[in-house]
Amino acid sequence: MSVAPGWYRDPADPDTQRYWDGEGWLGAPIPAEATPPAGPPPPEPEPATEPRPAPGPAPGGPPVPAGDPVAPAGYDAPPGHGAPPPGYGAAPPPGHGMPPGTPVGPYPASASGPPPGPPYPAWPGRPVEPRPHGLPLAGYGARLVARLIDIAVVLALNVVVNFWFVQQYIREMSPPVAELWSRISNQERTTEPLPPAGEQASSLQIAILLIATALWLAYEVPSMASRGQTFGKRVMRLKVLPVSTAAPLGFGRALRRWNTLGLPTLLWWCCGIGLLLQLIDAISALFDRPLRQALHDKRAQTVVVQLPRTPVPHDRPAPPGESP
Repeated sequence: MSVAPGWYRDPADPDTQRYWDGEGWLGAPIPAEATPPAGPPPPEPEPATEPRPAPGPAPGGPPVPAGDPVAPAGYDAPPGHGAPPPGYGAAPPPGHGMPPGTPVGPYPASASGPPPGPPYPAWPGRPVEPRPHGLPLAGYGARLVARLIDIAVVLALNVVVNFWFVQQYIREMSPPVAELWSRISNQERTTEPLPPAGEQASSLQIAILLIATALWLAYEVPSMASRGQTFGKRVMRLKVLPVSTAAPLGFGRALRRWNTLGLPTLLWWCCGIGLLLQLIDAISALFDRPLRQALHDKRAQTVVVQLPRTPVPHDRPAPPGESP
């Protein structure tokens, strides 16, 4: 993935900024607080260096071959050797030729992650697995298992709270269902309409869906707002974080994330349209690159990460959102 040209913090020296042209750094660095020009910096004049004559042959050593290039300033050739090839010199500083925001070298002991920059730096033309806030992305299998655990918990809550409403709904729907089953068992080919359902069937169906949706909201939104985890995600050691910061989601962002996936439950009665919308949302993460965001993640600008399984040592800070 390539980084757009512009002025960025120099990975080699965070107190300065330089111009990145999409392939490498251009021009001399300027202070980080200075206002950069609108475009790339003017080309630097090449420093004039006085050529130094190649050293003469050492006593008893082979003569210096004619035509060897002149050594650059500051280079002392060993006795009997000519100058190095043109362009040979000191190694470039750390971060030279790297995209803006790429972490360089070990971080200070007090840092909790990479320095400010893109959440998933990459070398030009070389794909790199994103690590939002220094943590790996959650796998699809772990996310599926976590969601199935959450579905089981919400279903258990519905069995307790919605039991009476479901029982009444079954009683209201029993006449047409019993008649349909009788015709199928006896292989009857009649065109007579089925007996109507009870008068309260529609009202009970709406009440059941409203209660189920409310239970799901009460189960998921508060825990996601404060911890970024439901029970299923805690079991699978997954965590939901904002893309831009490692802070908690907050109630507003957690509610926006749940709305895209949870509100279609109210449309289950309409030929299963709500269930179809939820299925599309659930599998959308399989086709998203590079952060594996489902539609509800994109709406809330969140990302699902995998927490480390090993305990965090006391001599270094914990990952974002984790207490040591």
